[in-house]
Amino acid sequence: METLLNLLTEAGQALVGLLTMPYYSIAILLVWWLAARGVALQRKLIHVRMRGSVPLTLSRVGAGLAAGAALSLVSLAAGGALTAETVLALWAAALVLALLKLRWICMAYAAGVLGIVQAVLAWTDVRSMASGKLSDVIGALQVIDAPALLFLAGLLHIAEGLLVRLQGAKSAIPVFLESKRGKPIGAYALSGVWPVPVIWMVPAADGEGFALPWMPLFGDAAAWSFAAVPVLIGFSGRTATFWPERKAAAAARDLLIYGVLIAGLAAGAAFWAPLAAVAAVLAFALHEGINWLNRMREEGRPPLFVQDGNGVRIFAVLPGTPAAELGLMPGETIRKVNGLPTRCKEELHEALQRQSAYTKLEVVNREGEVRFLQRARYEGEHHQLGLVLAPDDDVRYVAVPGYESVWRMLRNAGAVRRPDAAGGPDVSAAPAEADSAALTEADAGRSDQAAADRNAGQAGAVFAADQLSGRTQA
Repeated sequence: METLLNLLTEAGQALVGLLTMPYYSIAILLVWWLAARGVALQRKLIHVRMRGSVPLTLSRVGAGLAAGAALSLVSLAAGGALTAETVLALWAAALVLALLKLRWICMAYAAGVLGIVQAVLAWTDVRSMASGKLSDVIGALQVIDAPALLFLAGLLHIAEGLLVRLQGAKSAIPVFLESKRGKPIGAYALSGVWPVPVIWMVPAADGEGFALPWMPLFGDAAAWSFAAVPVLIGFSGRTATFWPERKAAAAARDLLIYGVLIAGLAAGAAFWAPLAAVAAVLAFALHEGINWLNRMREEGRPPLFVQDGNGVRIFAVLPGTPAAELGLMPGETIRKVNGLPTRCKEELHEALQRQSAYTKLEVVNREGEVRFLQRARYEGEHHQLGLVLAPDDDVRYVAVPGYESVWRMLRNAGAVRRPDAAGGPDVSAAPAEADSAALTEADAGRSDQAAADRNAGQAGAVFAADQLSGRTQA
């Protein structure tokens, strides 16, 4: 009973210290900033947002708290000398790596780099040739408990795999990309950054702390305490050839396997020290291998979100709209509306105006099966369904290729203008006004070429953006 009380007392003190540390607050701000950048990218490309940055931030912070609580329980069996200097070195390494590539903010890269540096310093004995502050820095790096740090990195990737499985597809962002042939295609960006506050059991200083009736995996100290270890785990990927939920499931499986392997090697290093260097190298190399594998999975597969002239392909469905109530899903194709064929967005718009009180849809689902949907239309409800359609050749902005640095995201929110889309109105400058202007003539029943051109300039986003305008049907 006394041991339990000591554990709870020390854990509570560590938790209070965590909440007063700037690292965790900075992590939450970073999560919000990345979510806000995602919203900015959506507005740049499709002129609407699928989800707000604040709800997304809150969901990720909550999931991170749950993951942190689970990992804190594991620390009772693991232990390890994760000192304040170790946490500072970890954060410094992660922030430097993030400036190079945003996806490198993951703890595995930072832990791997620190483990490799420590191994190199041990093999070369550089400290004997250094002096002053450089010698102090090298000394601080040499005392880092690399096996415990890598073990924690493996556990965090197991947690990340579970978080990606639960939240990856739900928070996926629809984006426009440019194919190798220069054609715009639809894709989903699956990304997430979770702040995970971990209360890790560490050897106590100066004989303080509490004794344990068992021996933790890392360390044989006589007394133990708890240290706050605020960390970030992040995931980033894009898919144009898989459904978002399938992509998230595959990514989660890869992360779980990776986490189990790294944690296993780190645990083995507690019994055979050279395994720590192996775990450090693999922590970085295998993570890059996962990213390479994900890219290879996309190679040679046809894009899913393109228009083929046989109907209008759905790219995204806005939550809480008639399309969502009808059960429409990304990747499905609307072939007929109210008995009229819909081979492009202009025909879809015209068919929706044919019946003011009711909408009947003929839809081809992802498996190629035809299904029929119908729904009443109510007064005060806009005539559009709440859809974002797959892009066509008139798309003006596409997401930047590859994984970008923090500085690139600051500069252009991750979107660039297509060089061959210079003509026509620039809807990105004032999307709400452009959408309204484009639909005014169509709502009044005009079908002249100018109105059609303006509608085409929306690249399908008009069917989502106008859903939020609140205008009633003409």
